[in-house]
Amino acid sequence: MGLFRASKGDFVQPLDGVDAVLADLDGVVYQGPHPIAHAVESLTRVVESGRRTGYITNNASRTDVQVAEHLSSFGLSVAPEDVVTSPQAAMRLLVDLVSPGATILVVGGIGLVSEVEKAGFTVTRSAADKPAAVVQGFAPEVGWTQLAEASFALSDPDVVWVATNTDWTIPVAGGIAPGNGTLVSAVHTAVGRLPVVAGKPEVPIFEVAKERFGAQNTAFIGDRLDTDTLGAVRAGLRAIHVLTGIDRAKQLLAAPVGSRPDFILQDLRQLFEPYPVARVSKDGSETTVGTAVVRMSGHVVKLVAAGENPVDVVRAGSTAIWNSGLSIHALDVDPALYS
Repeated sequence: MGLFRASKGDFVQPLDGVDAVLADLDGVVYQGPHPIAHAVESLTRVVESGRRTGYITNNASRTDVQVAEHLSSFGLSVAPEDVVTSPQAAMRLLVDLVSPGATILVVGGIGLVSEVEKAGFTVTRSAADKPAAVVQGFAPEVGWTQLAEASFALSDPDVVWVATNTDWTIPVAGGIAPGNGTLVSAVHTAVGRLPVVAGKPEVPIFEVAKERFGAQNTAFIGDRLDTDTLGAVRAGLRAIHVLTGIDRAKQLLAAPVGSRPDFILQDLRQLFEPYPVARVSKDGSETTVGTAVVRMSGHVVKLVAAGENPVDVVRAGSTAIWNSGLSIHALDVDPALYS
């Protein structure tokens, strides 16, 4: 994977050949309770193009019904079956790890409890009930008592531990807050072992989505490199990164192999706009995207021309740095590439 380069003509389309589009939620569709500019109309256009459209979220605090209602309140046409949650992916793992109807200690909220119950398991909140597994997901009400119960249960090495996801942070209306990864880390510190993880960037959540939507060529839109892009690459999906959420220009320039998207968009309107192909000079020193030009001379990366479209600067800079094979820490990068 990586940015699309050299093809027929000077442009490609982000959704060419795609029969299904999956989108992350936080940072892509909405920020807190509010939709992100241009997201709703762009995703509506995706649906109208005939492509199957679904939504994937690592946030385990809400049910698929609640997520669908939230998205529908923005004017999107979304049914619960269009939403794939990390608790659903966790159940995909759990059914193969414990006996049917087993007692499961749940650390999390209604979004996780509902999926555990739908999978036919018995929910408990107490290690004293001798659960066969602990399943852990984010909810705002999770506190020390629940984490302690998980630790007590996991002191038995035969008890299975599944985490819905390990995102370190979660974007909310007030800003960036600790995510499930921080809570999982607290339990890990107490018990000295790691869980099996269902959500992004692990593959199970993408496998659930691909099976449900039956698509042959799927694109995934995300705003985080360490979960969205890495997960899409691992799952063999086309990775589209939009600059409306967590990771912006600076993070893209430094993206490691495996976390580099195929397309970089300023906002979701660009899903339907011609995407300029990167052109590299014969000596490899200059990369041009649209009318933006970036030059590499040894370890120095310089913006030569900003061009007409600001996002082309990020596209050109990323291509130049990624093609160099050099670590970002070894480079002197022009601040104009990420400011």
